Amino acid sequence: MNKQIPDKVINRLTLYHCILQEFIKSDCDYISSKQIANRLKIDDSQVRKDINLLSNSGKSRVGYLVKELKVSIEKTLGFSKSKRAFIIGAGNLGMALAKYDNFTNYGLNIINLFDNDPDKIGKEINNKKILDIKDLPILIWQHYVDIAILTVPAQHAQETTDYLVKIGIKYIWNFTPTVLNVPDDVLVWNENLMGNFLQFTYGIK
Repeated sequence: MNKQIPDKVINRLTLYHCILQEFIKSDCDYISSKQIANRLKIDDSQVRKDINLLSNSGKSRVGYLVKELKVSIEKTLGFSKSKRAFIIGAGNLGMALAKYDNFTNYGLNIINLFDNDPDKIGKEINNKKILDIKDLPILIWQHYVDIAILTVPAQHAQETTDYLVKIGIKYIWNFTPTVLNVPDDVLVWNENLMGNFLQFTYGIK
């Protein structure tokens, strides 16, 4: 992924990608910045600025070639480079993420889930087996996994993170409502579900 692209732009590019997929299904060859902007209720000049970061040039008065623009977004954001991940915590959220098949379209391959509940260990969710978290260290190296999707209860988030860091995990996608303390060489992305909800509902009376 190009680190020079701001997070907000990356988020918009993923939304553009979704729209492009719809256009491909509808057999549309071209799309304009205005069409994208209208769908997302943003200014079309913003769409053009974002697409300019991809070095993808449209045709005057015609628009962008849908398939070419889709591929350009995928290359820029690294969809084509497969990334392997384990889900840590086989609760409701962890199992829901395991059932979400669209992750593979964006280069994320979820291998297994891990938990410490004997009643869950050995079961399968969407062809992904729930394994004992004690087996995690050896399986990280066997499957070349360096991403952990953290969905454990909040009270266990930090101790689980400490364990993940100790065994070599460098990237944590954090779905817990906890601010994690990690070394400088470990990257955490916080999926703040309640924060997003409050941003969405702020001002509703």
